[in-house]
Amino acid sequence: MIHFMDKWDEVKQRMERLGIFEGDLLEKFILGSGSGGQKINKTSSCVYLKHLPSGLEIKCQKSRSRDLNRLYARRELCERVEGQLFQEKSERQQKMEKLRRQKRKRSKRAQKKVLEAKKKLSTKKQLRKPPSE
Repeated sequence: MIHFMDKWDEVKQRMERLGIFEGDLLEKFILGSGSGGQKINKTSSCVYLKHLPSGLEIKCQKSRSRDLNRLYARRELCERVEGQLFQEKSERQQKMEKLRRQKRKRSKRAQKKVLEAKKKLSTKKQLRKPPSE
């Protein structure tokens, strides 16, 4: 439990540095959705946060625990506010963009290049084989 309180203290300090105050937050608890069965459909563990000065809205349902979701939502809010303040992409956004680039379909030219490289390699391997009689 001490570990959990340390995380809360860390988030509160981060919020203070960014000028985010609890009074500026609108917090609601709503029913979750997705997998999890009956429990997720009966409890309001999903956290909705709205930072009134900036208009940022966060909806968080990473955990089944309401307290953990409150923590995660505040962390997410801090990341987004930092992104707005410093006009830079957060680590999370950079990772998401990198994944998007990796999953993106290759252009015809790039596909052709890859296939040519594969052909070259296969011919090189064919030459390594011992001569058959």
